[in-house]
Amino acid sequence: MSALTLPVDDGTRARSQTAELQVLAQRIRALAKRKNAVILAHIYQRLEVQQVSDFIGDSLNLSREAAKTDADTIVFCGVHFMAETAKLLSPAKLVLLPDMKAGCGMADMLTADQTRDFRRRYPGRPLVSYVNTYAEVKAESDICCTSTNAVRVVRSLPDREILFAPDKFLGAFVQKNAPEKKIISWDGYCPTHFVIRPSMVEARKKLSPDALVLAHPECAPEVLEMADYVGSTQGIMDYAARSHRREFIILTEAGLLMRLKDLHPDKRFHSIAPCPHCPYMKYVELEKVLTCLEQERTPIEIPTDIMSRARLSIERMMAIA
Repeated sequence: MSALTLPVDDGTRARSQTAELQVLAQRIRALAKRKNAVILAHIYQRLEVQQVSDFIGDSLNLSREAAKTDADTIVFCGVHFMAETAKLLSPAKLVLLPDMKAGCGMADMLTADQTRDFRRRYPGRPLVSYVNTYAEVKAESDICCTSTNAVRVVRSLPDREILFAPDKFLGAFVQKNAPEKKIISWDGYCPTHFVIRPSMVEARKKLSPDALVLAHPECAPEVLEMADYVGSTQGIMDYAARSHRREFIILTEAGLLMRLKDLHPDKRFHSIAPCPHCPYMKYVELEKVLTCLEQERTPIEIPTDIMSRARLSIERMMAIA
């Protein structure tokens, strides 16, 4: 057999792939420096994308970084509505999304027309829209929220009855933690968290009986009842970091699991089977990050009439957050 046809063992292939990622990462960092670009990555991103980024966080913290950066260009490694939020907060900056196919199943469940109809059916009630919505929906909303500050945002409103969209499960979580309010939720949900069922958690608990269960509030209420802690992606990270416990079951997207394992090699982190993956988040790859920086061909653009109204709902949230 010639040298050209010799099989490559798995170890050699893995080392080759790692070397390729390292070269890509070096090129991205050098180009970002030359172009005065900042790279923001959501915690659900691929680990190699997280590692090349200037800042890694959840929706709220990424919003804060987008608002205060002095970079000329923001490369947003996340999904479309997140990049839109960065553009709303930094309208004069070039905001790039590495792959325009990186959408959101939950955001797709609510359009501007549906939002207006929702409000017409419940006149006089303020609308709190989850940041996991497109700019056209934010423009029809009174204020936005994230999973980190949803309860605080709702409690800041003087009204007793509050419209909440689009996540009915986050709405139920807010209702439980703000019982003085009446939450009227849109019938939407996150497809990635929707697949997490109590039976899956029970099966994992049998394998890891000493593990604490940490869950995202986008999970169904019956799943949250099984959790030792419920919080945003950043909240879960912080809880796991400060806890004296050594073993955890993580009920959210796989990217957070990988991040926790990378940050805390002395602790054990498990998922349910199968591990939940957001297909949209995984559209972003290092090659695409490099390409969008080189060619600047995937800019986020928001119509002017939507921009100002949508930005106001984000700014109101930031004032509370």
